[in-house]
Amino acid sequence: MSTVAFIGLGAMGSRMAMNLHAAGHSLRVFNRSKEKTKQFADKGIEVCDSPAAAAKGAEFVCSIVSDDIATREVMLGAAGVIGAAAAGTIILDSSTNTPAMSREAAKAAAAKGVIYLDAPVSGSLAQAQGKELVILVGGDKAAFDKAQPLLMAMGRMVRRIGDTGAGATLKLINNMLSASLTAAIAEAAQVAEAANLDRDATMEVLNEGAAGSRLMKTKLPKIFKRDFSAQFQLELMDKDLRYFLALAQEQDRPAPIASLVRSQYQAARRAQFGKLDSCAVFLQAAGEKPKT
Repeated sequence: MSTVAFIGLGAMGSRMAMNLHAAGHSLRVFNRSKEKTKQFADKGIEVCDSPAAAAKGAEFVCSIVSDDIATREVMLGAAGVIGAAAAGTIILDSSTNTPAMSREAAKAAAAKGVIYLDAPVSGSLAQAQGKELVILVGGDKAAFDKAQPLLMAMGRMVRRIGDTGAGATLKLINNMLSASLTAAIAEAAQVAEAANLDRDATMEVLNEGAAGSRLMKTKLPKIFKRDFSAQFQLELMDKDLRYFLALAQEQDRPAPIASLVRSQYQAARRAQFGKLDSCAVFLQAAGEKPKT
């Protein structure tokens, strides 16, 4: 078993870290807000006061924070991981970052003899809890192979997509598709309700049709029930769409559908729905307020 530093104990990260602990790895953790470290301290897991303190002496560092800004601080800041990690340390960054951020962190890590892998995850809270995440990895193959015991303790499918930034690129593509389908489901739900269709029958038929998917099975019932408790926060999806559009521009590829979908999520976020589930894009389109 390995010594692992885990940075970022939000909804996803806390579950991923606990799965590493359950697999027998020696864990030390850091989170910006201390209240999220309590469940780890209660299990005798070392709580550190900075990313640097957690990274010192660790064989692996796992991180999952909100965006490029947080990643730059955690990785490259004065109390960051890369400045403190020993040569040979492998970083697994599961944050949803831009490919450019991944390449920047990897370059800084390489200068210290540290290996940085972008390793974002696909899945929400249930998948994180059940070790059923899909993990998309970009970077050095030898480091990817060495990290397999950790990756498989958190996910059901682990794939190396290519060189540095490849995992981040595919994650943004994945989230653009997820956001677009969720927005389409929200639009369909409005019409189904306006037409007074039987909701149970509607869900059953749509799940059996060509558009049936995990998102259809999870998001359509949430919309019909007006249950917008967050599985994946709308404001994070909005951020990921923004990153995808920057990526498309970088690659000189048109993205008219993603641009339209992003405008819907942006409007919903600005309407104060950002902390709700991504399917709360329905509320903005329908002109509704969430039930309290």
